[in-house]
Amino acid sequence: MNIEFSEIIHPLILSFKTVGVSAILFLIFGIPLAYLLSKKKLKFKWLYEAIVTMPLIFPPIAVGFFLLLLLGRDSFIGGFFNTLDISFVFSFYGLVLAGFISGLPLMVKPLQSAIEQFPQEIKEASYVSGKSQFKTLIFIVLPFVKKSLIAALLIASARALGEVGITMMLGGNIIGKTDTISLAIFNAVFDGEYELAMIFSSILVAISLVLFISLHFLQKKEKFI
Repeated sequence: MNIEFSEIIHPLILSFKTVGVSAILFLIFGIPLAYLLSKKKLKFKWLYEAIVTMPLIFPPIAVGFFLLLLLGRDSFIGGFFNTLDISFVFSFYGLVLAGFISGLPLMVKPLQSAIEQFPQEIKEASYVSGKSQFKTLIFIVLPFVKKSLIAALLIASARALGEVGITMMLGGNIIGKTDTISLAIFNAVFDGEYELAMIFSSILVAISLVLFISLHFLQKKEKFI
């Protein structure tokens, strides 16, 4: 079997671009959301937590279907973004959204737990000294939970890299355009190109090992601090 280099490199580059943008979104939206959910007196906290956790419980293919209906050109939201020349269906934006939604619970929940363990007295002392909630979060809370933040970001990014169901529904699995490495494995097996599927699978195994080793040393280092 003759395997062309482009068959391997395109899904890899596309996947890394998708995960890279998703990681930025995890930091932008995941951190404030985790901080918000860490508040004990937050109204309807159970509802917000249920919404955040939903992608972990609900079948990804069904989540992708609902997003397809919600963001399609005929929908209100999809039509609005279409006027801005932004389309989430069968595009790179859809891949990023799929990775972001699938990995968000794994970013928010561990970080929320770490923030909840932060001493409330230190927060109150920061507020009394005149610091806002934003400055308290950025300069006091996050440095304290930075290892949990890094670990959550790594796990969420790994989940985004391996996402299939939502990505297939939103991205459409268009070869040469929206076929990430996970979908490339599916396509290769479906076409009977098992050697190509083995190459992609081996790459994912290598990436997973790197992430696992990183998390291991991160936790091991934390024990000595």
